[in-house]
Amino acid sequence: MKRLLVTLILCFIGTAGFACTNLIVGKAASVDGSVICTYNCDGFGFASPLSYSAPGRHAPGEMIAIRSWGSDEPHYIPQAEYTYAVVGLMNELQVSIVETTWDGRRELRNPEGWLDYFTLMSLTLQRSASAREAIRVMNALVQEYGYNSTGESFAICDKDEAWFMELIGKGPGRKGGVWVARRLPDNCITAYANSSRIRQFPQVKKANKKLDYCEVEGECMYSKDVISFAREMGYYSGPDAEFSFREAYGPLDFSTVRYCEARVWSFFRRHTADKAAMDAYLPFLNAQFDVCDELPLWIEPESKVSVRDIMDDMRDHYEGTALDMTADASAGPWASPYRNQPVNYQAPDGTPMFRERPIGCQQSGMTMVCQMRSFLPDPVGGVTYFNMDDASMVAYVPVYCGIDSVPEPFRRENNNILEFSTESAFWMCNFVANMVYPRYSAMIGDLKEAQKELEDYYAEDQKEVESKASGLTRGELKSYLTAKTFAYTDRMMERWDKLARLLIVKHNDQIMRPSKDGVVVPGRYSSPAYAPAFIEMVKEHTGDRYVKP
Repeated sequence: MKRLLVTLILCFIGTAGFACTNLIVGKAASVDGSVICTYNCDGFGFASPLSYSAPGRHAPGEMIAIRSWGSDEPHYIPQAEYTYAVVGLMNELQVSIVETTWDGRRELRNPEGWLDYFTLMSLTLQRSASAREAIRVMNALVQEYGYNSTGESFAICDKDEAWFMELIGKGPGRKGGVWVARRLPDNCITAYANSSRIRQFPQVKKANKKLDYCEVEGECMYSKDVISFAREMGYYSGPDAEFSFREAYGPLDFSTVRYCEARVWSFFRRHTADKAAMDAYLPFLNAQFDVCDELPLWIEPESKVSVRDIMDDMRDHYEGTALDMTADASAGPWASPYRNQPVNYQAPDGTPMFRERPIGCQQSGMTMVCQMRSFLPDPVGGVTYFNMDDASMVAYVPVYCGIDSVPEPFRRENNNILEFSTESAFWMCNFVANMVYPRYSAMIGDLKEAQKELEDYYAEDQKEVESKASGLTRGELKSYLTAKTFAYTDRMMERWDKLARLLIVKHNDQIMRPSKDGVVVPGRYSSPAYAPAFIEMVKEHTGDRYVKP
């Protein structure tokens, strides 16, 4: 029997530039022993619903069809003997894989390869019981069927370990790929944001013949030809011990540093006691490579990190740093961290310009925070906090890996990119966000109030869920967690409908009426003031025109 592997396309190849951010937390760096990884999936003009694939045992000889991006014809590959259930990007055993694209050397993309990065992730999640097994599966699939995406980084996590892997193909006509995977120390955090970050790595003298790749137990895995292929292509000529994956396959320039590595820097800075030490990397963010040419690959955070901390990190716009997007005149009258122009643009006199590219951005199709916990049963231990739109503008909804169906507002059929619907999570979140964007400083407080209200409720309710889960049979637990996830989603949709109605009434005609508990109340309205930086710019630009005599 042949089956079609239906994969949810999260990020279009054409919108991958400077898209997607992953934050990764080791279990000893989190407050409760969770492993955490995140995904802002960014790219204009697409919705990214929540996917679900059921578990299954398969007959010998069964084949499945895969259809990679840009391919009109499917390719058929053998099905695994058993496939795990997958909700979003976490499987039923709490294995999670998220990604971020860095392109790298474009001549190494192999258009004849059968696997794009998302098909690779989907197949691997169905076939892997741990992060280490996922890396083995990814290597085997790429070597067998070829890889047709550009450079890619994957955060590959389970309930005990966090790994990150950088992979790139070998170019037209050559199957396989070259890659390095590093294990994140349990007491550390790291991040990926559209740039290659692995430089030197631990090495062994010979490849493991059984695995057909090299392994430094518990620390590093890498393709056996990652260095020799770079030599063959003329990317490297030095000694093996000094080989840098980044320099060979994903060299940096101003764009990849300022638009990509800056996001990593800001995440590290938020969790470092010595802010001045992190600010010493600012020359690197300005591409002054003679002063500084890299960020740390990982850091030990100042204090242990919670899931709520990471949710806030996913909403970062460089607030409080030298790159703060709300602090200068470009933020406009309402101190907005959002910019409408492209990342690169020109001034009227032809001067090349750029804007900052933060972790939180309006073009996210979805956002998720994946939490994996070894101290709880898998169905309830694995939670994907999910929503569809900019992380700054949504509340994260808990979705358990033990569910067996997707809530209606997150389903593909209810999220048509070309048709507004109040039944769509994508459209309700965007409806609210697009009211807030133009008058950010006036409206963001109302949104954050609703956001906090929901996320406080979800966090508190987890205690009851975890307590009740211990007394349920496997079937009862699946039904209970599915019902809980549906109820959480419905609660978010109802609260966002209430928020949308509040915003249009409270802020009608650019005034601000008083409100309490999410409802407008009688009282005198006010007119919120423009941002000081914007007023100063107007004063400087117009001279005495608006100076009151």
